[in-house]
Amino acid sequence: MNKNPITLMKPEVVAMKQQAIFAFNARAKSMDHVINMTIGEPNFPTPKHIKEAAIKAINDNQTHYTVPEGNHKVLKAISNYLNKKYDLDYDPESQIITTGGVTEGVFSTFNAILQPGDEVLIPSPSFTIYGPDAKFNKANPIYLDTSKSNFKVTPDALRRVLDEHKKIKIFMFNYPSNPTGVSYTEDELRALANILKDYDIFVLSDEIYSELVYNGKHVAFPKLLPDQTILLNGLSKSHAMTGWRFGIVCGPKDIIAEINKIHELATTSISSISQQAALEAYTNGFDDPISMREKYRERRDVLYAGLKKIGFNCPVPDGAFYLFAKIPENINQDDVQLANDILDEECLAILPGSFFGAGGEGYLRLSYAASMEDIEGCLAKLADYAKMHSQATV
Repeated sequence: MNKNPITLMKPEVVAMKQQAIFAFNARAKSMDHVINMTIGEPNFPTPKHIKEAAIKAINDNQTHYTVPEGNHKVLKAISNYLNKKYDLDYDPESQIITTGGVTEGVFSTFNAILQPGDEVLIPSPSFTIYGPDAKFNKANPIYLDTSKSNFKVTPDALRRVLDEHKKIKIFMFNYPSNPTGVSYTEDELRALANILKDYDIFVLSDEIYSELVYNGKHVAFPKLLPDQTILLNGLSKSHAMTGWRFGIVCGPKDIIAEINKIHELATTSISSISQQAALEAYTNGFDDPISMREKYRERRDVLYAGLKKIGFNCPVPDGAFYLFAKIPENINQDDVQLANDILDEECLAILPGSFFGAGGEGYLRLSYAASMEDIEGCLAKLADYAKMHSQATV
């Protein structure tokens, strides 16, 4: 064999780097007594009735393959849930796939749609998998910096970039947003939909935080642009089920059939036990997110007020559980160096904003999916660091 077998590997894979978030978290976890404000998952347990449904499924020996798209009772429950929650009308027999979380949903959808040379429009700062997934398919991510427009895509900016880049095939949309927590009103979404309908592209709408909206009601993008929109959602954030790896992809019948071809190659089918847990969540868990959402709101308000007092400015999050905080001018503006210094000196883990792409430079992302004790500890440590380093201007 070639003395360097790595040369036989797929170049797109070899060129990939480990996600910076994972590397940073690994360093934080190797240290003792660290307050970790990086984790993007609920710190609540999965609701008891959902766990009990999964245990019953195991005891009833429901431990075998399902069809790739998912157990049809589960698909019907998903359809009903989406209809009641968001006024969406998806046929459970042909317009819904169950996936191994939204992450697999993005991967399978990109693989089904993208060809070499295509472009994917990604508002930035953004969740970190979108760009690498595009590159894996030999497509080019086009990042739209939203930092000058309160981290929202404006109609003018959207039209401009669509006119400049003729090879855009997917608009990768995520709201409420990871990492900024911003979301959109129905009027704002409608303005974007009115532009997108003039272009021959798909909208891949990642709405995994749809149940964690603090002001008003979440409006689902496929309600406004059904023929072009592929919806991503799931139970990870809404029902504290990150480890169950349950996501959904919904959309036009013909498109879902093609995505399902990739999905079945990747997974055969997702866990039958997770599907039974999901059946319970979608059937009897309509109100499960409410108490968690109110706790997040309380934590958001405490963290936001504390950060403002220290000198960090950030938009008040409309949803999700992140604050995207601008570093005060009298502290080192290199967010990567700053995050590492805070970790070393204060045993406090906060993610650099630049990990999330263009527009994230000079920011820090803090997750308030943490206990109030950790939030208060985080604020004390940040205040201590700011006091010690307030003269170190850059």
